[in-house]
Amino acid sequence: MTDTVFALATPPGRGAVAVIRLSGADCDRVLADLGTGCPPARKAVVRDLRHDGRKLDQALVLRFKAPNSYTGEDCVELHLHGGRAVVEGVSDALAALGIRPAEPGEFTRRAFENGKLDLTQAEAVADLIDAETSEQTAQALGQLGGALAEVYGGFRRDLLTALALVEAEIDFPDEDVPDALAQRAAPVLSGLEADLEVALADGQRGERIRDGYRIVLIGETNAGKSSLFNALVSREAAIVTPIAGTTRDVLDATLTLGGYAVTLSDTAGLRESDDPVEAEGVRRARARAQAADLRLWVVAPGDPVDGPALDLVRSGDLRVCTKADLGRTDWPEGGAEVHSLVVSPTDRTGMDQLDRWLAERLANDLSGGDFPALTRARHRRRLQDVLAAVQAAQGRLSSAPELAGEDLRRAADALARITGEIGVEEVLGEVFASFCIGK
Repeated sequence: MTDTVFALATPPGRGAVAVIRLSGADCDRVLADLGTGCPPARKAVVRDLRHDGRKLDQALVLRFKAPNSYTGEDCVELHLHGGRAVVEGVSDALAALGIRPAEPGEFTRRAFENGKLDLTQAEAVADLIDAETSEQTAQALGQLGGALAEVYGGFRRDLLTALALVEAEIDFPDEDVPDALAQRAAPVLSGLEADLEVALADGQRGERIRDGYRIVLIGETNAGKSSLFNALVSREAAIVTPIAGTTRDVLDATLTLGGYAVTLSDTAGLRESDDPVEAEGVRRARARAQAADLRLWVVAPGDPVDGPALDLVRSGDLRVCTKADLGRTDWPEGGAEVHSLVVSPTDRTGMDQLDRWLAERLANDLSGGDFPALTRARHRRRLQDVLAAVQAAQGRLSSAPELAGEDLRRAADALARITGEIGVEEVLGEVFASFCIGK
């Protein structure tokens, strides 16, 4: 990536200000061609932008010299008036001056390739842009600040220490090297194995924070699921009628509870049906419930005690007894390890208590942890590879140190693919494919 690129760094459309970013060796030449001269680095100046004898805009111009820029290259920011015609006119002029539009994520990819960020920090930039809750923001900022990179760096140091000990025994068997040198690697690898297991046993906490915690409402037809769904999302999102089987498909809504992003799903009532549409809705309801992080088992007075939702309810789920405003108490019993709350979306009985229970549950599931949370499946897959290789090496230290050394090199390779120390093209493509243009 040696050519110079540009992109709109603010949302497209009408606005007060629009920012176009440039990065590459031709930035100073482009500024000269636009008639701004060469402003001092890192100092905002107001300049007229001109091309082909026509004034394009009066802009605030910021210039950054390599390597002291976001990408590590010469960079320019043009802060324009936010009219569409202004942005289009300046973009057309830049293209006419021989620089090309940037690809998605290209600015951050250049920052990575120029050593300004590692891959975990580059991913954090995308997460920070997409963050919609305070916890998503905090997690992304921690990762951008190097929290994950520091953990992975510690894993790498342990790997290299163990590998050096093993290699010493392999390369200098007849030299004055302590006997059973490879055995000195065993405690290092045991500690590393324990740390990797802790990192992987986080209940996918980071991915849940990033992608949203999944809560699914399940229960009989007419149990009050859709009324509860509407009350939780504070709008009439689901159709509510007294007709059993009104909800035929999964209905999703996003909300924030206690600073965490939640995807809440209303589902079809669980019952046997000859109607193929309703039967498909029930199948989807079951599939969504099985994949959920938490199931709210919604029960109404008079529901059967052995209803079809029982096989989906798991320890730690919540039984929500609805229609409390009717004055009845004949709800089906839940299991010993299922907590219960009594609510009525109609008159808001118990709804504040339900909100508090859910917020506390999310905090318990998603906060804390000894390690910064793994935020992507890519990291999890690679750490599983590292753990498998470390475990294989431990079993070969005494009998086959050469093979143990190969296992450790394989572990180091898998770890390097997380941070980008090995520049594998398909890994880079996976990381930057989801970035927005201009970042």
